[in-house]
Amino acid sequence: MCFGYIISETHNLFVACIYFELVPALLPPYNSYMTILSDHLILIRGGGDLASGVAWRLHRAGLQMLITEQPQPLAVRRLVSFCEAVYRDAITVEGVTARRAETLDQALSVLHAGQIPVLVDPQLVLCADLKPLALIDARMTKRPPKNGAMDAASLTIGLGPGFVAGENCHVAIETNRGHFLGRTIWQGATQTDTGIPGAVASRQSERVLRAPADGIFHPRIAIGERVARGQVIAEVEGQPINAVFDGILRGLLHAGLPVTRGLKVGDLDPRLDPRYARTISEKSLAIGGGVIEALLTRPEIRTRLWN
Repeated sequence: MCFGYIISETHNLFVACIYFELVPALLPPYNSYMTILSDHLILIRGGGDLASGVAWRLHRAGLQMLITEQPQPLAVRRLVSFCEAVYRDAITVEGVTARRAETLDQALSVLHAGQIPVLVDPQLVLCADLKPLALIDARMTKRPPKNGAMDAASLTIGLGPGFVAGENCHVAIETNRGHFLGRTIWQGATQTDTGIPGAVASRQSERVLRAPADGIFHPRIAIGERVARGQVIAEVEGQPINAVFDGILRGLLHAGLPVTRGLKVGDLDPRLDPRYARTISEKSLAIGGGVIEALLTRPEIRTRLWN
């Protein structure tokens, strides 16, 4: 039986990888089998906490995906963000492991191991030859994507402000807390960015920690620790960032990162439960549910997801 017949008949990553190991002399060019395998691959742009909640749900449902990120991700909720693999090489969030890959070849090996590959490829240069089944833009830039975004995959899904279904994505997912959180929008726009963080135990803007100046970020507390009102959590250029209430530090940027004045650098949770720093939020899971609905709504997508 020839290689092409095996791949075309099974479309199964495990069988393909085993075959690659057993019959290396018969391998086709790399781009050939990666293109075939990408027929059911989901590409997620961004690996922050919301994107990771989506990826976690998709992975648990048995789907295969690839995450692309920046060289220095700025996710605050790092313990539940798969982009943390860029710094650590690997991170496990609630039983699901993401691992950094330097090339598509390595990404394939990570998929073969049952993990989620994270590739530093913000402009999709390395992924230029891929034609994924679905592309999820989870970068949360809160701005419309560039023209041509809908041509990137058979189904393009946009999360949050800036996306207009039918114009710059096929379907948008509402990310604003409230009655419409997680809903799929097949025509029209998501809600505009309010600029006001969602309330957690009656705390809104004051729970978000922001850089007081341009400079290098220096944390003083670890994620998951309890802090008291007035305690110094971090510093930028000698200027302290103080806790304005008692809480659990739910998120904080990496040490040594350059920041600009006003940038979100941390998240303080008033509920005093350290588990919330290490578990995926209900908001992320709700958005993940919306993405699964979007994928399953289209029959031509649904029938290819688990092939």
